[in-house]
Amino acid sequence: MASLLHSEIFEQPRIIQNFLDRESQNVASIAKRVNDHDIRYIVIAARGTSDNAARYGQYIFGAVNRLTVALATPSLFGIYHRPPRLDNALVIGISQSGQSPDIVSVIAEARAQGAPTIAVTNDPESPLALAASHLIQLRAGEEKSVAATKTYTAQLVALALLASQMSQSEDRSLTSISEALNRALELEPQAKEAASRLARSDRCVVIGRGYNFATAHEVALKIKELTYVEAEPYSSADFKHGPIAMVEKDFPVVMLDVGEAMRGEMKELKEKLETRGANIITLGDAADSTLRLSHSLPEWLTPIIAILPGQLLAYYLAFARGLDPDQPRAISKVTLTK
Repeated sequence: MASLLHSEIFEQPRIIQNFLDRESQNVASIAKRVNDHDIRYIVIAARGTSDNAARYGQYIFGAVNRLTVALATPSLFGIYHRPPRLDNALVIGISQSGQSPDIVSVIAEARAQGAPTIAVTNDPESPLALAASHLIQLRAGEEKSVAATKTYTAQLVALALLASQMSQSEDRSLTSISEALNRALELEPQAKEAASRLARSDRCVVIGRGYNFATAHEVALKIKELTYVEAEPYSSADFKHGPIAMVEKDFPVVMLDVGEAMRGEMKELKEKLETRGANIITLGDAADSTLRLSHSLPEWLTPIIAILPGQLLAYYLAFARGLDPDQPRAISKVTLTK
């Protein structure tokens, strides 16, 4: 079942190590220059998969740097021409291609207002890279598959490294991330088996919270892109406030259960779903996880490894539904939005 997408999923440990080897010094330099400013909050502009990396950024810059993080509203910049004031903000644009005009418009306006700006992109010659005052290059190589995998994971690592450097943290957990990524890829047989349990349904929910709320969004996006299943992401807290009413016998639920902070809440929700007869697939580091991650990472870094079995789940679900994961319908590699 080899494909471009499969190859790129399995490139990720090497890609991430290459990024760390080649970009760590640059990110440290950027962090130092950013810290010279009186940064009170961060604004992140992104679309699609990159928007899920931005969701991760909301958590890590909040937890590691104690900064409020907002997701930009690009239409205020490019369509309504009413950009907000960005005094004391750090503005980050995230895009694998760096081509989307709306993301570029946010960075260009922020720079015009005198705010420090960072582009996180795979193309150092892209409009986004050229618009920003600082560049973090993903160094993922050409991503040939339509569905983003390795560039997403590189975006997560880039944001984690930036947050760590801005806080001047001594946490060296990122140095062992490639080993943890390789172990996550060993879950391929379990991902294939789990996909077979989802193949007959045209809908599912993906539930996460905390750092892995971003992972829930990205797994749901990959399922929608590759399999056309109506996969909706939810916070476990929000899911209990109404949407749980959807769940009936055999209703498919993918749960992200990673880290001790949310373990009790996830266990309680899982028990409620089991009483309603849900078809539950758990991805996490709990002992009874369907896709069990083996790692020694702090929870704030676990989205970097948790997404890999999620990508494999979506990949094998496409095959189980008779689809080609390299040729999803109606979408292209680069989407230009204004």
